[in-house]
Amino acid sequence: MLKSFDNIKHLDEKGNEFWLARELQEVLQYSKWQNFERVIKQAMVSCRVSQQEVNDHFTDVSKTVSMPSGAKPKKIKDYKLTRYACYLITMNGDPRKEVIALGQTYFATKARQQEIFEAFNKLTEDERRLFLRVDIKQKNMLLSEAAKRAGIISAHNFAIFHDFGYRGLYGGEGAKAIARRKGLNEGEDILDHMGSAELAANYFRITQTEEVMSNNNVSTPSEANETHFRVGEAVRKTMIGLGTTLPENMPTPEKSTKELEKEVKKGIGKKKKD
Repeated sequence: MLKSFDNIKHLDEKGNEFWLARELQEVLQYSKWQNFERVIKQAMVSCRVSQQEVNDHFTDVSKTVSMPSGAKPKKIKDYKLTRYACYLITMNGDPRKEVIALGQTYFATKARQQEIFEAFNKLTEDERRLFLRVDIKQKNMLLSEAAKRAGIISAHNFAIFHDFGYRGLYGGEGAKAIARRKGLNEGEDILDHMGSAELAANYFRITQTEEVMSNNNVSTPSEANETHFRVGEAVRKTMIGLGTTLPENMPTPEKSTKELEKEVKKGIGKKKKD
């Protein structure tokens, strides 16, 4: 991945490095531009959440090209990207793709990750929630892959598997009970209605369960469910030992992360028009 990434690097007239989204799309093995542009849009949200100017890292360089046989000219969408933009796009990509996973590992070893970690403490509560929510979506996909390898296939069994993790972390409360306590409507994702501390606890539950399942070659649904519960319970015991607020006692934010995301996207759109 690193070789391909460096191979598509360009230099402008001032010697500044940049990448083109259409070329990065090929390196990251996205066959459809529409799917890749969704990742770019999410990366823009992450950029703004990190208190960076989106237009400094994602420059619209769309162009109109002539079509054969006198057909109407077509506008081709493209973006000029900084290294930081490429990092955000890779981190928002599908980690189930091998090339994305390799790219995430590559960027994770760079100083940029340390910069983001240091910047996290400067973020507002809402910005921290958005930052963590994106990461959790990524890690939940990896956890689901581990669950599949253990024989969990149906949506019903996936729901049971995830419920075991919640029950371990929340002292017996499953997903439905948590949703009721938070006053959510049917279909609303409880992870969208958590503060940063609660999200962080769930992030640790998710990443450590995936790690334990992979290291121990968990191969049956019952083992997977037990592992998820045990890890959730271990995170809970750690929180009790530290004297921190338990997740079921943490307040539910007024706005969901989906609402916050819409506000950020609206702000990006408004800045572009201005």
